[in-house]
Amino acid sequence: MVMKNIVLLALCSGLAGCATLPSSGPTGKQIKNTAIAPQDGEPIQLVQIHAIADIPIVAVNAAPLAKLPDRAVTPTDMVGPGDILDINIYEAGVALFASGASSVEQSAANVGVQVQKLPPTRIDDLGNISVPYAGTLHVAGLTTGEVESTIRNGLRRLSQNPQVLVTLNQAITNSIIIGGEVSRPGRLVLQTNRESLSDVIALAGGYRGDSKDLMVRIMRGSASVDVRVNDLVENPALDVRIHPGDRLVLVDDPRTYSILGASGKVEQVPFRRSSVSLTEAIATAGGASANFGDPAAIFLFRYVRNAQGKEVPMVYHLNMMQTGSYFIAQKFIMQDKDVLYFGNAAANQPGKLVQLISQLFSPILTVTSAVSVIQNSN
Repeated sequence: MVMKNIVLLALCSGLAGCATLPSSGPTGKQIKNTAIAPQDGEPIQLVQIHAIADIPIVAVNAAPLAKLPDRAVTPTDMVGPGDILDINIYEAGVALFASGASSVEQSAANVGVQVQKLPPTRIDDLGNISVPYAGTLHVAGLTTGEVESTIRNGLRRLSQNPQVLVTLNQAITNSIIIGGEVSRPGRLVLQTNRESLSDVIALAGGYRGDSKDLMVRIMRGSASVDVRVNDLVENPALDVRIHPGDRLVLVDDPRTYSILGASGKVEQVPFRRSSVSLTEAIATAGGASANFGDPAAIFLFRYVRNAQGKEVPMVYHLNMMQTGSYFIAQKFIMQDKDVLYFGNAAANQPGKLVQLISQLFSPILTVTSAVSVIQNSN
């Protein structure tokens, strides 16, 4: 009799300490109610997926590229600060740059064409170069042909019809910087100034790693946009033209989705391929828990952009107790940062109560058995 009282007292104490039964999350009904009439904030749109036509169409968005300022195509031989020029000056008759001419007679006797090759000339930060006899010349923004004319005009009064040849020794103005997950990071000279994003990645030796996990960040001035490598294949509009001065970085940024609620497991899952369907995501999660999950309450939480371009929360509901839902889920494509939630089954609450009572009884029954064994031994 004393032992029975102890058992009842322990049971009552255990139940009294449990204000609510343990739960893996809200039920499907609770999700719907709190979305339509939340306690805080505005209502969240909940979409019931009954047919393939209800599946949201998610196209690769090219709108962010509009943030990159567009620039006119510049000549490939345009020069600017940092460029290094090779300058050759050709003179006929009396040469201004003739070496070894110590008298008028020697100069007059030398009636052939002479060439003077100047040391490699760097354009300074102000866009200027210095040429003997011609002085300081501003050449930034000019083509090599225009630089030739500028030098020739500076020497015209000092030399008889000088001819000038200017070539680029090192090009800085007409180049970009590319880094990150490419085979040959560094400075890349644009040969045509019409190279696209995929072109410069190829010219840098191609990307390293898995294309589905790579994201390209394009920086132009103070603006920057992100483009996924895989999206370049699916949407050619993203393969934008690269301008001189752009900076590109390829970053390993795997796409993921999260699994929550009453499923076989709760975790963050990386995309195994460039495209993952809702069916595959449910299978990866192990489906709804046989003990606590509700197959009729499968929800997907996602941020989408409205007509004004603003991100708004959206909830999609799929009832996997209906045969057609298995076909619909095959066409429903997961997106980066999606949250897949398995609703808790309200009908399983009595089962949880039984489990709770069993957990409370187990140690007491063990003690009771031990006491009985001791009494019998005595």
